[in-house]
Amino acid sequence: MTISPADADKILTDNFAPWVLALGLTVQETGERHAVLRLPWSDELARDGGGLSGQAMMAAADTATVIAISAARGAYGPMTTVQQSTSFQRPVIGADVLIRVRVTKLGKRMAFADITLTPEGAEDPAATASTVYALLG
Repeated sequence: MTISPADADKILTDNFAPWVLALGLTVQETGERHAVLRLPWSDELARDGGGLSGQAMMAAADTATVIAISAARGAYGPMTTVQQSTSFQRPVIGADVLIRVRVTKLGKRMAFADITLTPEGAEDPAATASTVYALLG
């Protein structure tokens, strides 16, 4: 059993800090072991030189992982990031980013996920990440 995108959007608004909500993330898709979120382009998130900041992409990947794990579990529950590793491959300029998360292992106390961050309309990702989460409840 998974959660709907509307349920996942409610998880965002009910459980994340205002600065995370300010990213403007929206849930596009949820499934048994995955989620797709959209990070809309914003000049406010651009760094010197016009590219989307890495910090914004890392926060978006981390947040999207919570949604994917919630979808895999069928509901939101307390969890925390244990590890995140991100590799940036190319800049994102003037485009929304689709964040695709695949839960690769869901245990009783730990979850693992792989993430790709791809500018809308592009074939190749701008960044990839992997996360490890502790499931607290």
